[in-house]
Amino acid sequence: MKNIGASVSEVLTQEKKEAEAGKIEEEEYYQMENEVIFCLEEAPEFQISAVAEWGENSRGDMVVGVDTYFRHIETGQRCESVRECFSGWSECDEYSTTMWETLCERIENYGNLEQTICDEKRVVLYRR
Repeated sequence: MKNIGASVSEVLTQEKKEAEAGKIEEEEYYQMENEVIFCLEEAPEFQISAVAEWGENSRGDMVVGVDTYFRHIETGQRCESVRECFSGWSECDEYSTTMWETLCERIENYGNLEQTICDEKRVVLYRR
């Protein structure tokens, strides 16, 4: 599991020092991506996808910071927040509306969300 927080901080600090010294070199890097599915323990059919993208050099060091986002549940389009995944969409029955709301709340309250989006493939969110 990558330590995203420390890596981003280290990369940004190094970039700032190099920029101040006027010697920033382009480093070759690989575009990395991970997609994770969040679902409810009590209703696994309710799922929301999140994606992380970042750049790593050949040594596995992060050289381009992490960009995380969610996918709209109908269109798959990029959404900056989990609640945005429902824009332009409405669920008819009360049970489904409650489950989607519960899923959003659990994702919003999930600790270390960025790290999880980078590392995991599936996360089951349990009742507290």
